[in-house]
Amino acid sequence: MKASKIAYKPVGLALGAASGMIAGAAFKQAWKVFGHENDAPDATDEDRRWREVLLAAALQGVLFATVKAAVDRGGAAALRRLTGTWPG
Repeated sequence: MKASKIAYKPVGLALGAASGMIAGAAFKQAWKVFGHENDAPDATDEDRRWREVLLAAALQGVLFATVKAAVDRGGAAALRRLTGTWPG
C-alpha cells in the first residue's frame, strides 16, 4: 500500500463525516422545497404514501452520493497539490 494512501485514510474519514453532515443539511433544505414540509417521511410512516417515501429516499440518495463524491474528489485533489501524489 502506498504511503500517500495510508496518510490519506484519516483525512478521508474526516472528510466523509463532514460530507455526511453537509449532505444531511442539504437534504433537509431540499425536502422543504420539494416536499413542502419540515420532516421527510420514513419508510415506516403509516400516514405517508409510497410515492412520497420513495421520492424522499431517492432524493436523499442522490444528494448523499453527489456530496460524498465531490468532497472525496476535492480532498484527493488537494492532497495531490500538497504532496504531488494522488492518494488512490
